[in-house]
Amino acid sequence: MANLHGMSLPPDLSPPAKPKLTPEERRARQDDRLTTIRLRMLIGRELEDRGISTPAAIGDALGIPAAEATKLLTRHQWREGDVALLKAAAARLGVQVPGARGGVGG
Repeated sequence: MANLHGMSLPPDLSPPAKPKLTPEERRARQDDRLTTIRLRMLIGRELEDRGISTPAAIGDALGIPAAEATKLLTRHQWREGDVALLKAAAARLGVQVPGARGGVGG
């Protein structure tokens, strides 16, 4: 029996290589992650202060479908576009975002 330890998969079975991010892209993505956490906390606090807790009511308050609102406020994985959606949700609720960078995503 051949020793398979250390052998690599043939090219057609290897997973596609992920493109490497530049240091600037990594910093921007990390900034976005931190911004999404802050926005989710602020939005969650505002919804709680208003007594809004059901998915349907949260969706109505944010102006998006309940399932989409729930995913936006609870997912743990960073997704491109979340910062813009969360900023729009915060603005709709009238939440002041301290230290928010201007513009969408930047």
